[in-house]
Amino acid sequence: MIVQELVDAMETIAPVKLKEDWDRVGLQLGAPQREITGPILLTIDLTERVMQEAIDAKVSAIVAYHPPIFSPLESLTDRTHTERIIRGCAEAGIAIYTPHTALDAAEGGITDWLCEGVSSPLDEQQEGIIQGDCRALIPAIGGESDREVKVITFVPNEEADKLRAALGTAGAGGIGNYKLCSFNTQGEGTFLPDEGANPTIGEVGTLERVKETRIEMVCSKRALAIVIETLKHFHPYETPAYDIVELVPEPVRRIGAGRRLTLDRPASIETIADRLKHHLDRSRIRYALAPDHESGSQTFETIAVVPGSGGMMWKDAHEQGCELFITGEMTHHHILAARQSGISILLAGHTNTERGYLPRLRTRLSKILPDASFILSSVDHDYITLG
Repeated sequence: MIVQELVDAMETIAPVKLKEDWDRVGLQLGAPQREITGPILLTIDLTERVMQEAIDAKVSAIVAYHPPIFSPLESLTDRTHTERIIRGCAEAGIAIYTPHTALDAAEGGITDWLCEGVSSPLDEQQEGIIQGDCRALIPAIGGESDREVKVITFVPNEEADKLRAALGTAGAGGIGNYKLCSFNTQGEGTFLPDEGANPTIGEVGTLERVKETRIEMVCSKRALAIVIETLKHFHPYETPAYDIVELVPEPVRRIGAGRRLTLDRPASIETIADRLKHHLDRSRIRYALAPDHESGSQTFETIAVVPGSGGMMWKDAHEQGCELFITGEMTHHHILAARQSGISILLAGHTNTERGYLPRLRTRLSKILPDASFILSSVDHDYITLG
């Protein structure tokens, strides 16, 4: 097994394309073709203690949820803890991979795992089951890569099949496992050739009417240049008419940042907090009720869920009608603003909303890479202590 196989496995679970634009996700240290001879360590934070744990265990790679390298490094010395960690791992031959927000956004990732605990009564919780409707707060952009633009042209009926085939050869008209996909409508085209024109049909100075087929075919932006060149080459007209229409990227409902969870059965803040404490194995969780919810009689049906530090997304939750916002941590001012907007807040601790997913990640990786050995860090933990 080589490092690239671990990268491919993580890409299957949490595609890098799902990361936030500001994030640093992927292979941060190591050669893709280097052999993995030891265990692979999973951790939330790659601290110096975790690095030493990895060295002592003779691991070959670390999957660190939070990116060890976030800001550019100016040197690799002993000056900062980040430099010591990266240099230490490099000297020990340990590769580092980080999934971070890609793992949050992915289907079956950390956010969905949180929703499992929030959505189900304690006696009904099942791994992988979210009770209620669940969709992304901010859907990821997906869809077919070959469906980025649409090329539309107009050709005499008898030439339509020939031109369509040529455009297909150039890369147009591919949808999934199908080729030469097009939509065709019949109509009448008109044109008046000016002096200097060399019309295939008609004469200079005479208005011509031609029975034509309108052909519409999708293609990728990558293939667009050769598709247009092919169109001009195979079209019978001296100056063919065509349109290029850019298509709106397709949002993917179940993938993206955060989740909007609609419970099958509305529940009180105490009930939801108990579910989350059980799911995260925590004894205490903080919450702040919105003014209209302070009577304690309020039950919540529409809930926003964001792991880690999700405070910046409370406005998205408000716009989508959420009554409760669950995340790890928020700033004081975000809490005030959200409460005044009518959203209650439930805070479970930053890494508390993430660390419990590591056993699930180990199981998923083990199924993809059955010959690899995965271990969870025993020294990685929440560094905030409740007094």
